[in-house]
Amino acid sequence: QVQLVESGGGLVQAGDSLRLSCAASGRTFDLYRMGWFRQAPGKEREFVASIRWSGGSTYYADSVKGRFTISRDNAKNTGYLQMNSLKPDDTAVYYCAHTRLSITATAPADFRSWGQGTQVTVSS
Repeated sequence: QVQLVESGGGLVQAGDSLRLSCAASGRTFDLYRMGWFRQAPGKEREFVASIRWSGGSTYYADSVKGRFTISRDNAKNTGYLQMNSLKPDDTAVYYCAHTRLSITATAPADFRSWGQGTQVTVSS
């Protein structure tokens, strides 16, 4: 089983940047595609971005395309989410998880081994 731990959240102002990290441990050879999701108060958990662990192909939600960049460091077993030009609407708890499914997998039910989440708050 893979264990995932997020870090890097915080309180920033609109227009600022943050980089989130997702450290993987355990059966890391099971990693195929890592995804980032977010959940704002009173809203459903929504897909943000995903990356294939081997090869690095990426996929983004339209709401973050051009502002967020997902990456990974295979040697460190760590995934990253670089968030630029942050907006108040980006305020949420951000989670990472992984899936064995293809790039078209974006539903939370398609992913597993969820981390505990890291809070991102963007003030206007």
